[in-house]
Amino acid sequence: MDYKQEKLDYVLLTAIAILLLIGLVMVYSSSSIWSDYKFGDSAFYLKRQALFALLGVIGIVVTLKIPYYKWLQYSVTAYVLCFLLLIAVLIPGIGMVRGGAQSWIGVGAFSIQPSEFMKIGMILLFAAVLPKIQRELRQFSKGFLPMLLLLIVPFGLIMLQPDLGTGIVFVGTGMLMLFIAGAKISHFVFLASIGLAGLVALIASAPYRISRITAFLNPWEDPLGDGFQIIQSLYAIGPGGLMGLGFGNSMQKYFYLPEPQTDFIFAVIAEELGLIGGAFILGLFLIVIWRGILISLNTQDLSASLLAFGITAMITIQVMINISVVIGLIPVTGITLPLLSYGGSSLTITLLSLGVLLNISKYAKIS
Repeated sequence: MDYKQEKLDYVLLTAIAILLLIGLVMVYSSSSIWSDYKFGDSAFYLKRQALFALLGVIGIVVTLKIPYYKWLQYSVTAYVLCFLLLIAVLIPGIGMVRGGAQSWIGVGAFSIQPSEFMKIGMILLFAAVLPKIQRELRQFSKGFLPMLLLLIVPFGLIMLQPDLGTGIVFVGTGMLMLFIAGAKISHFVFLASIGLAGLVALIASAPYRISRITAFLNPWEDPLGDGFQIIQSLYAIGPGGLMGLGFGNSMQKYFYLPEPQTDFIFAVIAEELGLIGGAFILGLFLIVIWRGILISLNTQDLSASLLAFGITAMITIQVMINISVVIGLIPVTGITLPLLSYGGSSLTITLLSLGVLLNISKYAKIS
């Protein structure tokens, strides 16, 4: 393969930079009241988010220096290490429990979320392996099933935490990569029937998931319980109107919307910046997705194309699910909004992934 470098995609880089800056500003705005109450420092979450943003930016610089195919050479090692972290987080005394989920490893306030690392580990492995087994991939037992197991086993570990939101993004990204790589549609039809039954079983096995479904269908039936979060989110979006209440003027962040700097940050954005601000942010995400697809389509190396597609698919799925939850289209799943929501592991891994995407753009012929 002739790895001829073109030029960096500055359109993508600009969109990423703007989203990151908006994210830092909105993390401060959405969290200032809560962090002042809890820690006596209105900028507590901003400082931590800025630290992880700095680590992520350093990660982008590093990934731009190291050709993407070098990362692919260590895809198996990366996958295995991420898998071991998924196992470690479930061990009592190692994994940390927050919000009812044992999803973090760390000391005190500084921790990592192995499931976030597993997503990029899987994407790297699939991008490296799938081009080599394209013929076998069309055979269920010889090619498709082994790749499916590489997806389903980590998904099972993620569900043991439990973390349904991350699990959906993980499996969705992997399935799309298998489809793009040439797996037969009949395989997916078979899996869909099994997956639907499995999803029903997962929901039925955990009472809180049933409560989320009920709250989604009629949140006002339990406005102070399971329906509280989505109702407060809608109360934030509604008054925002076209222009918003103005930066820093959100009312829902005054202890109405629980921890608004995380999964529901878009509700505060819509409240303070209005429909115009929300549409601007969605436009920036569309630019990121559009450029990611262009990079994938215009790269001669199939592994690079799959890697670019996987990263783009991961971000697309997260954005779609998060926004859909915030505006009440689907039940609450607990997924962060890439580059905007507060969360160290999520932000750092997203920036590292986008750094790899930018690196691939140097080898793609796009205008």
